[in-house]
Amino acid sequence: MPGPDETGTSAKRRKKRRRGRSRPAGDPQTASPQSEIRPDGKDPAQPDGLTSAKGRKAARRRGRRRRQSDAQLPGDLKEAASQANAGGLSASQGNASPGNQTSPNARLHSRADGQPPTGQAGKPRFDRAASARPRHNGARPNAPLYAALDLGTNNCRLLIARPEERGFRVVDAYSRIVRLGEGVGSNRRLSDAAMDRAIEALANCHRKLADRGVARSRLIATEACRAAENGEAFIDRVKSETGLALEVVNRETEARLAVAGCASLVDHDADGVILFDIGGGSSEIVWLDLRNRCGARGYALTRFIRSWISLPVGVVNLAERHGGVHVTPEIFESMVEDAAEHLAAFNLADNLTEAINSGRVHMLGTSGTVTTLAGVHLGLKRYDRRRVDGTWLEDGDVGAMIDQLRDMPYEARVENPCIGADRADLVLAGCAILEAIRRRWSCSRLRVADRGLREGILTELMAADGVWSNRRPGNRHNRGHQRNGS
Repeated sequence: MPGPDETGTSAKRRKKRRRGRSRPAGDPQTASPQSEIRPDGKDPAQPDGLTSAKGRKAARRRGRRRRQSDAQLPGDLKEAASQANAGGLSASQGNASPGNQTSPNARLHSRADGQPPTGQAGKPRFDRAASARPRHNGARPNAPLYAALDLGTNNCRLLIARPEERGFRVVDAYSRIVRLGEGVGSNRRLSDAAMDRAIEALANCHRKLADRGVARSRLIATEACRAAENGEAFIDRVKSETGLALEVVNRETEARLAVAGCASLVDHDADGVILFDIGGGSSEIVWLDLRNRCGARGYALTRFIRSWISLPVGVVNLAERHGGVHVTPEIFESMVEDAAEHLAAFNLADNLTEAINSGRVHMLGTSGTVTTLAGVHLGLKRYDRRRVDGTWLEDGDVGAMIDQLRDMPYEARVENPCIGADRADLVLAGCAILEAIRRRWSCSRLRVADRGLREGILTELMAADGVWSNRRPGNRHNRGHQRNGS
């Protein structure tokens, strides 16, 4: 007869075995959760017939994921790149809305070696773009790379990103102030010096695109090329000297891309949003009427654009007309009135005012102007995109910051780490445009977006390719289907 201690010990062992915590070595039913799954989806330590149906199903799912991951070899990406070179990947497939027609030439002809990114040279403000990646897991290291280039009146910007489970991760970025639109407001032509600066920046972008092996891209130019008489000749020169085929987009497309890039920052409880993008040569203002959005979020909010306007004023041409170095209060008021005159043409302005009075409408600003205001407001010793992007500012804080910058001498603006020499003569023109918007529509809150056209381009490209349209591999409703159509 076993003793009481031995009996108690045996009972404990039996309980542990029932709970699966401790089993004899070599027991065929003791497969570890970490054991390797074979390509056929079976656990090598689990003979068939000794596992539950639920466990076998989970093992098969893991096997499918492993097989699909193994299938994504560099050769597949090379094949995708060769299809792009042959014209098989259009830059705007699936977007049928007016103003979203992409030139068939707006494709990147480059290699796709499928290797992970190595260097990140030439990234003046890489952190500005880093937040474009969503806060979700689901990395897809073998997915093809996408690129978006925005050649504006003041800046040349590039983002290169890889799709993830519910968004994308930025792998490289480039930003350079080129002031392409310098002088266009007065003589309607791009100057030789401005074009040379832009060509140099675009050549750097081309090298990045080629080195990264980008498979899909959209490369756009905005107001400076739209307004200049020699804009078309400049586009031809870019193609000849850099190999990049730029697409001059209209203002409607520019407004929609701004919404697509910033939509994730819209307050989930808002009934409406006044989104504005203060650019170098033009400023876009969009009213998102969200009273009947039925829970829609993110990119889906582009369907709720109620009205929009593009003002032919931006920080470059407004500063050229009024001066941007030594700005007196009188000069600043003249700039505000200049911008305000164009707001009178905004359609449905009265209806927007009624919506604002409900108290559930906020502003959403994307531009160097609002990010500068936010950086100064936060007292940053160095611009930090992670702190700026998504920041909420109360209306009183916005007014106080505009007054502070207006009263700041030019030399102090140059020394401020969030302004610097490149923006010191332009920031007050941007503040004047923002002040004109605030006086026309007064909202209690403003959210700052350090994102915009490039993020909108990437979102539209990936949505058109259906990279997020299917459920994750192994889902019982989507077995055997690839997540990416590239």
